[in-house]
Amino acid sequence: MKREVVLSFLIASNLIGNDNVTLEPVLVTYKINSKVIKNVSKENIKSADLADALMKNVPSVSIVRRSGVANDVILRGQKKDNINILIDDAKIYGACPNRMDPAISHILTNNVENINIIEGPYDVENFGTLSGKIDIKTKEPKKGLDGEVNLSMGSFGYKKLSTQINGGNDFFKYLISASKEKSEQYKDGNGDDFFSQQKKSDMPISNQYSSTHNNMDAYEKKTFLAKTIFNIDDSSEIKLSYIANRSDDILYPTGGMDALYDNSNIYTLGYTKRNLGQYSKKLDIDYYYSDVDHPMSTKYRNSGKMMYMTSHMKTSIWGAKIKNSMNISNALLTVGLDTSERNWRSNNYMKNIMTGMKISRPKSFPSTDTKNKAIFTKLEKNIENFNIKFGSRYDYTKIENSIDERKFAALSANIFTSYKLDDKTNIFAGIGKSSRVPDARELYYSSMMSGFKSNPNLEDTKNYEVDFGFDKNIGDLYVKTQFFYSNLKDYIYNMGNKFENIDAKVFGFDISGTYLLTDSLFFDYGIAYQKGKKDGNYNDKYLAEIPPLKANFALNYEFKDSKLITEVIAVDSWSSYDKEAMEQKLGGYAIFNMKFNQKVNKNLDITFGIDNILDKTYNSTNTYQDISYVSVDSKRVLFNDPGRNIYFNLRFLF
Repeated sequence: MKREVVLSFLIASNLIGNDNVTLEPVLVTYKINSKVIKNVSKENIKSADLADALMKNVPSVSIVRRSGVANDVILRGQKKDNINILIDDAKIYGACPNRMDPAISHILTNNVENINIIEGPYDVENFGTLSGKIDIKTKEPKKGLDGEVNLSMGSFGYKKLSTQINGGNDFFKYLISASKEKSEQYKDGNGDDFFSQQKKSDMPISNQYSSTHNNMDAYEKKTFLAKTIFNIDDSSEIKLSYIANRSDDILYPTGGMDALYDNSNIYTLGYTKRNLGQYSKKLDIDYYYSDVDHPMSTKYRNSGKMMYMTSHMKTSIWGAKIKNSMNISNALLTVGLDTSERNWRSNNYMKNIMTGMKISRPKSFPSTDTKNKAIFTKLEKNIENFNIKFGSRYDYTKIENSIDERKFAALSANIFTSYKLDDKTNIFAGIGKSSRVPDARELYYSSMMSGFKSNPNLEDTKNYEVDFGFDKNIGDLYVKTQFFYSNLKDYIYNMGNKFENIDAKVFGFDISGTYLLTDSLFFDYGIAYQKGKKDGNYNDKYLAEIPPLKANFALNYEFKDSKLITEVIAVDSWSSYDKEAMEQKLGGYAIFNMKFNQKVNKNLDITFGIDNILDKTYNSTNTYQDISYVSVDSKRVLFNDPGRNIYFNLRFLF
């Protein structure tokens, strides 16, 4: 990489207009109030798991690892419905109340072009952005005709085949992508696979995998993506896309059940018209529909040898949005309408293996609809060295089923400003208020077996947040620092026997940037810290699932057609935890990874990598009682992360 190119990246990152940096080789770039991860499908070829890619590249993102795939993320101390996950502007929700299939698991790395992360309440276009948004964009069709085939192999019996074809002209473009992958149970640094971890933890025999299933593969996944763009004329276009995810036999060894399969579909349709008139610089009309089918079962455990339990969960959502942008008095004004409707339902039963007879069991909660209607507006204006962004949104939400009806109305608003002190320095600050309503599980889930009770009187959670910081170029060094303080009112918290509203606060900071060492060598760094505390009279003051200090460091060497990345992911001990919520102290760790890529010719490149080079045994994920874990002597069983993982990829271009 040439010195002047990297310096142009450092300078571009500092522009007041918050323009995105387009330097191709750099994976993570920065705006004033967001982070952008680019070239995801090219740079993250080890597995389908997008959560793993985010954890490696963004210091404020931590992984919730419970399986070999389909893992969850925590963004700056928040997860679940407290952050918004969008895939090509479409919402998708996991069907599993135990978070086996989080929203981020329904898109795979090989289909992703870039990811834009906004931290805080600074999104008014979408329903339910309480504390952050992860906006995932899949690959876009382009003109011409080309394609690629990827062949991957790795430790733990990992195999993957993916292919893509792209074509089109000025009027019509298309992209089709498909993949298939599978993996055996990974081994931790001690050499223990999933079943061996179960045995070593002294997990009850009934919860362990049976003799006919203890050597099963960890998962198998198949995906399909189709996207088309019709260019009606120079100023208008229609986009259609379809994403399919088919996963089979996903094992969750420290939970009580495994997923028999996990199938999802995402459909999108969008129309864009530019320069429609004086009062319409750009008009967007979008529609989406997504659904998830997720049966989880004790079929593969010793308890399921004669009769096994299945909880068959389904969810779907459709949504539509219209927004219009116009220039008024040297400012960009956007006004829009947004609506969506989600359904979530369950069907539980026992099945006798000998007879095949099914015996119905009580549902986890009644079939529930969440209907939202909203209006929003945004305004952006430059005044000399100031950039000012304002947003507001009014939501009306109705949640209803056969036994209850709840209504919520909320006004959200935020303002985010940046000021250019000089050509090398920006300062910025934002303040905002946002909210999110409780979901069907939080309101209505109950279980006679566990004693968990429903709480249909939950209020919506409100987030009042302040962010501030600066970014600066100092010679060959670029640094961005951001602090935040979040005051959460009526925060929805699992108290063990039901969900309750509590008041809490989350605060912290992150520091990130790049340092150019030579023309070919540069250093990326990031450090994130957050802490959460409850307000009120609680024996344990700390909030659950607030990860400790995390640091990401990477040394990048690029020369001609070769690229070598060595990285360290270091995490402090998890010493601030909620013992009452079944969390426990975890030791700190540091993981060393490396990846080498060589472009052989214009049609072939090779990637070789090793994760966890030192084969360390560690735990990244705590055991908050919002997730069901198997316990031994009242202590929840921890799940060890993967040991040394060697992988290899061939990419053929045509």
